[in-house]
Amino acid sequence: MNLEEYAQGNELFKSYFKKNKESLLKLVSSGQSPKALFIGCSDSRVIPDLMIQSAPGDLFVIRNVGNFVPPYKPDEDYHATASGIEYAVGVLHVEKIIICGHTHCGAISSLYKDISDPSLVHTKKWLELGNSAKMNAILSLGANADKKQLYRLTEKLSIMKQLENLLTYPLVKKAFEDSKLSIHGWLYDIETGEIKYYNADSYEFLPLKDLANTDDNS
Repeated sequence: MNLEEYAQGNELFKSYFKKNKESLLKLVSSGQSPKALFIGCSDSRVIPDLMIQSAPGDLFVIRNVGNFVPPYKPDEDYHATASGIEYAVGVLHVEKIIICGHTHCGAISSLYKDISDPSLVHTKKWLELGNSAKMNAILSLGANADKKQLYRLTEKLSIMKQLENLLTYPLVKKAFEDSKLSIHGWLYDIETGEIKYYNADSYEFLPLKDLANTDDNS
């Protein structure tokens, strides 16, 4: 898309805005009150609102490379993802946190490659957050396993690790233990459009549609 196409897209959106002006302006006058924090990958093929057909104001969204959640470390200088988590839970009081990974994730496959380009220094450091998922996948399947199998398993294990990291945040842990917050791990299949959720009881990813109307911490 070139800039002209972006401009045309904005004109189309303005038509949508006009039709939904009352509800959209209410979000201005009353402020936002999203029910869920969605932590997803920056991958251009992952579009949260399109994937679940959510409306403006429904989701507070954080996106980063690999949908990683760094563990709680208040002594570090910059905390883009961490500050978003704290704001969503401590200020907006979201009721759910969804960590959504996806298949064919470039961040996950990059864990298996040597990144020597000095211009990617921040990327190399950030990807360390996926190392434990990679190691567990290798332990499970073996270092010589088929790369695609390793990638698919690592994608799932990484989601589980990020859920674990979430609970290192005092605000998140307290809200979770007080049953004011539920946390969820999702896996989006970019080849089918299907979303699966992590079931903590069976340790497997199951179709989101099967979750129906239950609202357990999954």
